[in-house]
Amino acid sequence: MIVVRAFSFDDLDAVAELMAELGYPATRAQMRKRMEAMSSDPMYATLVAELDGEVAGMAGLRLLCGYEYDHPVAQISALVTKAAYRGRGVGKELIRHAEKWAKERGAAAIVLTSGNRPEREAAHRFYRHMGFSVTGQRFSKKL
Repeated sequence: MIVVRAFSFDDLDAVAELMAELGYPATRAQMRKRMEAMSSDPMYATLVAELDGEVAGMAGLRLLCGYEYDHPVAQISALVTKAAYRGRGVGKELIRHAEKWAKERGAAAIVLTSGNRPEREAAHRFYRHMGFSVTGQRFSKKL
């Protein structure tokens, strides 16, 4: 059974490992600093999914005010399932809980961005299967 719950600082190592799988490696200290900043802000939420007693995935959420809508928009800023648990419903449960979190906060939409890399093609199929549409491109510039 998949259990989705709020992040706890006991999950720090597991979340750091998941972020590395997503392509964003971080030390435990870096993750702690990031999680401390987000955990104190009510516009953010981090969900973890447990399967067989292990953290199998996570979703990072934030609520944004936008110029496009009268209501806030929820953004999934991180979504990852541990490779060993993919295809077992972990991602679906995380999306379902993310949508519930967004609706409870009056969000008009839920959005996410994903890189245009070949290794992300399976994730893109999953997002479409979950009802997401491709609506544009994301541009980025390091400062």
